[in-house]
Amino acid sequence: MRKLMFGALAGLLVTGLIPATAAAQGEAPGAPGTHPSWLPANKTGFGTAHDRSSNVWFTLQGGQLSEVYYPDLSTPSVRSLNFVVTDGRGFAVTDYSAKAQQVRRTDDDSLTYEQTITDDQHRWRLRKTYVTDPAATTVLVDVDFQSLTGRPYQLYAVADPDLTNDGSDDSAARQGDAVTAQDATNAAALTAKPAFTKTSVGYAGGSDGNTQLTKTFKLNSYDTATKGNVVLTGQTNADGVRDRHVTLALGMGAKAADALKSAQASQRRGVRDITRAYDRGWQQYLRGISKPPSSLKTGAERDLYKASMLTLAASEDKHHPGAFIASPSMPWRFGNNDPEWSPSGTYHLVWPRDLYQIATGLAAGGDTAAANRAVTYMFGTQQQPDGHLPQNSRVDGVPYWTSIQLDETAFPIVLAQQLGRNDLWPGVRKAADFILGYKGPNGQPSPYTQQERWEEQDGWSPSTIASVIAGLVCAADLASHNGAAADAARYLAAADKMKADLPKQTVTTNGPLSKDPYFVRLTKDANANAGTTYNLGNSSVTMDQRAVTDAGFLDLVRLGVYRADDPVIRNSVRVTDSDIAFTTPTGQFWHRYTKDGYGEQADGSPWDYTFPAESRTTFGRLWPLLAGERGEYELALGDPASAARRLRDLGRVSSSAETMPEQVWDENPPSGQTGFPAGTPTTSATPLAWTHAQYVRLAWDVKAGSVLETPKVVRCHFLGC
Repeated sequence: MRKLMFGALAGLLVTGLIPATAAAQGEAPGAPGTHPSWLPANKTGFGTAHDRSSNVWFTLQGGQLSEVYYPDLSTPSVRSLNFVVTDGRGFAVTDYSAKAQQVRRTDDDSLTYEQTITDDQHRWRLRKTYVTDPAATTVLVDVDFQSLTGRPYQLYAVADPDLTNDGSDDSAARQGDAVTAQDATNAAALTAKPAFTKTSVGYAGGSDGNTQLTKTFKLNSYDTATKGNVVLTGQTNADGVRDRHVTLALGMGAKAADALKSAQASQRRGVRDITRAYDRGWQQYLRGISKPPSSLKTGAERDLYKASMLTLAASEDKHHPGAFIASPSMPWRFGNNDPEWSPSGTYHLVWPRDLYQIATGLAAGGDTAAANRAVTYMFGTQQQPDGHLPQNSRVDGVPYWTSIQLDETAFPIVLAQQLGRNDLWPGVRKAADFILGYKGPNGQPSPYTQQERWEEQDGWSPSTIASVIAGLVCAADLASHNGAAADAARYLAAADKMKADLPKQTVTTNGPLSKDPYFVRLTKDANANAGTTYNLGNSSVTMDQRAVTDAGFLDLVRLGVYRADDPVIRNSVRVTDSDIAFTTPTGQFWHRYTKDGYGEQADGSPWDYTFPAESRTTFGRLWPLLAGERGEYELALGDPASAARRLRDLGRVSSSAETMPEQVWDENPPSGQTGFPAGTPTTSATPLAWTHAQYVRLAWDVKAGSVLETPKVVRCHFLGC
């Protein structure tokens, strides 16, 4: 009955039948609140302290703080923190809705970010600077609020916790001049300095601060919200005229008292000292690795390079060394908080394939310690008892998706050999033996894979087979160093046979895309001249396997299995350029494969997996990192000028604060329409660590004039030294 009475009261408040000040204290109305969901994935900032004791990370999206991760990088626990500006009488607007939004890193050698938001009516300007406390689990937001009219306004902070990756079971309460939220395992606390003058808790979509203020221009103070999608609100002392400055502290902890203690301790230390310590940690990190290479010609390119190294380093979990996630984001349907997506999707998990790309990027940039932590994590934490590595895992190594992708077992072997990790031989042997003995669900022999690198199809894939061949040769080298000559011979013989079988399995001589032989994306039956058809998935069409191409065959060159000038490789390049390349004002980029459907709909709305096959409702956009792969091929071909152009183009796709996306807008609608310029980031996963790693790696390759990550033992075995 109590909730019913408060619900009725809220309705009267909204319609204005009773004064807002008449609202009673106590339980907030509107439980359990609207369904929780995460913000879009196009992040313009990603930060954390370099210190491992501070296991909290923040992201920025649009004009607001978006997901905060705690206690690890697999667990988003806060959805957003934004501000509402009101005059208390005639208007109330959220800062993130303003059109004029700017974000930048305040220090090229750090991950300190500043957002500047200007009101559409030019009434106020809000400047927000973000860091985390190296000594605590606290995100600090230093705020400068300026009235542009000379009239005072009210500034409210609104935080939306979704604790432990689930915003449906949180509780909230006022705690003096602070507000806190709690679930069974984690908590958040929001404080201000100077202290909040008024606080409230409520349920999203009903009694939360955003809803109250935008409807009534007033805030009713509710003491508790017992269970649901709760929101924390505090009125700051800042009016934009007399008082312009306030510092918010968003503390995290196991209990509300812990979170509040963390926030209060950070406030006592002060944002100025904390920011200096935060920046100093990242500056020291950069001093310990290589400086940007001379292949980067402009200051902007060198800044992006440093941002890439910092982003890669920040992507490592603090309590699980070597566990680098793919992206601190949850794009499209993955952000809906559905139980089937854990509930926020899989990008903030550890994928062995992405981890290999990240580790090779870090190693290229001089952080070989991080690369070694990554390969130790692969074999020490992720590897399963049968020898394979999971499709992905939480940072603690617990598998999430469980399909077998042979490249994710092969790439760790390659990395181990590249780093000279002879001590990992027991794990390498298990991985190599798994590859040799693997059979698909219908008895298909290796190198058949249950999923290839784009994770949507099974079959015989050139990119997967390239990694498997290289992995076996690298395993043979490690076997030789460990006195296992018989194993070495076995692995080399298998690699040689796989290379010999590769043309029949993946090179068509009668396909429709060229009269000359070319690599297909994959085959379903290990016969590249068969007209076998399959549906591509993601609402796409059914096609003859000979008519579907991607550029994954380039890994055969990068990994030293094929020569760059091999006639089939050259012709396959021509085929892919004709079929899946598109030149934008930013540069030339590639789709993953023919008629890819993994991307936004034609009106720009999110991808979903629910659309009917053959409907072509969604469109896979262009992947900038594929330009990096092309640049590596061009270096192997002896064309450094083209590779340098690829490096330049890859650097053009970043946001103003140097976050790099998974995809950019292409030739399909809504590209070219207002707000969707071709060659600019979509709302795909951003920052994508793989893209940043590719940028770093290509920068060093271009400087060297060769592909540095090509395993010498593979190249020497197949192509000669």
